[in-house]
Amino acid sequence: MGIPVARTTTGILLLTAMCACSSVQYAALEKVGIHKRDILVDGVEDARDAQSETREQLVTAYEELSALIGHGGGELEDKYQRLRKEVERSQDLTADLDEHLADIDRVSDDLFDEWESELDLYNSAALRAEQAKKLALARRQFSTMRERMQIARDRVDPVMAVLSDNVLFLKHSLNAQALDALRGQATLLEGQVDALIRDMQLAIEEADAFIARMRSSE
Repeated sequence: MGIPVARTTTGILLLTAMCACSSVQYAALEKVGIHKRDILVDGVEDARDAQSETREQLVTAYEELSALIGHGGGELEDKYQRLRKEVERSQDLTADLDEHLADIDRVSDDLFDEWESELDLYNSAALRAEQAKKLALARRQFSTMRERMQIARDRVDPVMAVLSDNVLFLKHSLNAQALDALRGQATLLEGQVDALIRDMQLAIEEADAFIARMRSSE
């Protein structure tokens, strides 16, 4: 279905394909040896990396919130501004993650549709049956990985909701009384962040396994 291609030499081409996967673009990429399988594997790698980066950023934002709420006194504005910036960066990285997930959904649909249509081209029933089994297995493996990625992605929203609410609450009430009112928020967020870290790690491991299987079957 494709040949391995170094990411350093195909990044621009793959990015183009991921942004707008038309049949013309696919055909152009295939002429230089880049197939839908290559694009999907590269996209899964990018989505995996985006999940890791989002996870680390949300942990950083949580730590900034905890530091602000636990602040014993003095100037609060600098700490608030750091928190606000970390939350904004978390929002940006979450949007980026969503784009990567949408990319792999599009490319996987195109890859599996093409793979299935090619089954009708076989003259040998035995070879067709063997390829159909490989297709079914690849679909199941992708579905398992994608479901795990979505579980991890869904963990982001509750964390972002608490972080955003706290930033908004403190925008016009940056004082000791406001911080006292938010003491329970850090405890609430701790459990949500722990769940996010756990599910993100599982998703990353599942992505690594999927990438390894796809490459080993090339």
